[in-house]
Amino acid sequence: MDYFPSLTPLTPPHSEEERLSWLRLLRSRRVGVATFYRLMAEHGSAQAALAALPGVAAAAGVAGYEVCPVGVVMAEMKAGRLAGAQLLCAGAADYPAALSDLADSPPLLWAIGDLSILERPSVALVGARNASSLGTRMARKMADELGQAGNVVVSGLARGIDTAAHIGALPHGTIAVMAGGVDAIYPAENAVLAQEIIENGLRISEQPMGLQPQARHFPRRNRIISGIVRGVVVVEAATKSGSLITARDALDQGREVLAVPGHPFDARAAGCNMLIRDGATLVRSAADVIAALGVVSKTAEGHSAPIDGDTDRTAAKTTDKRKTPVASNTPKPSRPTVGDAAGKAELRLSLRGAHSLHLRILDRLGPSPLAEDQLIRDLALSAKDVTPELVTLELDGKIARQPGGLLTKL
Repeated sequence: MDYFPSLTPLTPPHSEEERLSWLRLLRSRRVGVATFYRLMAEHGSAQAALAALPGVAAAAGVAGYEVCPVGVVMAEMKAGRLAGAQLLCAGAADYPAALSDLADSPPLLWAIGDLSILERPSVALVGARNASSLGTRMARKMADELGQAGNVVVSGLARGIDTAAHIGALPHGTIAVMAGGVDAIYPAENAVLAQEIIENGLRISEQPMGLQPQARHFPRRNRIISGIVRGVVVVEAATKSGSLITARDALDQGREVLAVPGHPFDARAAGCNMLIRDGATLVRSAADVIAALGVVSKTAEGHSAPIDGDTDRTAAKTTDKRKTPVASNTPKPSRPTVGDAAGKAELRLSLRGAHSLHLRILDRLGPSPLAEDQLIRDLALSAKDVTPELVTLELDGKIARQPGGLLTKL
C-alpha cells in the first residue's frame, strides 16, 4: 500500500474529543500509519473516518468489523496521564518538525520528559547490543563530546551501544525512542537510566501505553530514530543487524550515514566496515561527526556559533562550513561520499541487497506451510545465503517455523 505522505496538510486536533478520535482511528484493527493518512485524506477528519471504517472493511471482505472502543482509548489516555506522558499529534506545534517530512511519520507520539529538547540539533548513535568494551567506551565518549558541543544524542535504549550513548549524553540531554510503550522499559536493567532520561531529556514512542515490545516493533522504531536527526552514527554493527536497518532508513529519509571503523576480524565491526566501504563517512571522534554534519551550537545569546572553539579562525567561514564540511586544503576522496548522490545510491543499493532477498522470501511464502528446502530451491540460492535471512525475518516477526522444517508467512 502506498503511503499518503504526512506532509499532506493535516489539521491537528484542537479538543479532547478530536484527540480521542485520532487515537481510536489509529488503534482500530487493520489501521496502520498508511491507512490512517489515507482515511484522513479521503474523509477529512478522524470522526468521519471512524464512521466510514466499517463500510470500508466490509468492501474489503472483512465482516463484522468494529472500530476501537472508546473505553480502550480512554484507558490509554488515563495511563498516559498517570505516567506523566503527553500525546503529540502530527501537525501540532509540539510535534517533532523533522518527522513531519517523512511519508510514514507517526500520526501520534507519546512523550515523557522535556519537549523543548526536540528543538535542538540532534545526532543518532546506534550499534550492537553485544558491544565490545572498546565500542561502549567509544560511544560514551562520542556522546559526551557531541552533547558538550550542543547536540542532542538520540538512540533506542537497547543494551550495548545504545545504553552507552545515553549515559554519555545524559548530562547534556538525550532522547530515547522506545520500541514498546513509552512507559514499558526494555530491557529491565535500564529502568534507572530510563528515569534519568526523562529528568535530562525525553522518551518517545508511537506504540500504545504499556505495550511490551516485540521483535516486529524494532524495525518500525528505527525509522523514528533516523527521522528526527540530521545524521546516524553506527558505532558497532554486524552485517545482519537492526543498526543497518536504521542506516537504510536514514538514507531513504535523506539523512547522513556515518560509521566508526573496526577490526576486520571482529564480526561486530563488519557492518560498519561495509558501510564505509560503500560510501558512509568514516568517523573517529565527535569532531569528525560535527565536521561532516556541519552542526552548530547556540551561544548564551541564542546566536549560532561554530563548535570547534576557534571562533577567530572560523567565524567568517561558518556558512561555507555548512556547505563544505571538508577543509579546502584536504584532498578530495577518490570515491563518492555518502553526501553525494552517487555515494548515497551506491550505499542504498548495498543495504537493500538483503532487503531485496527478504522481499523475495516473503513473496514465496504464504499462510500455507512451505518446506525450507523447497523455498531454497525455488530461490535458486545456496542454503548459506538464505538461512541467515530466514533467521532475521523470524526475529522480525514476519515468518514462523512449523514442525518438520516448514515455514509460514505471518
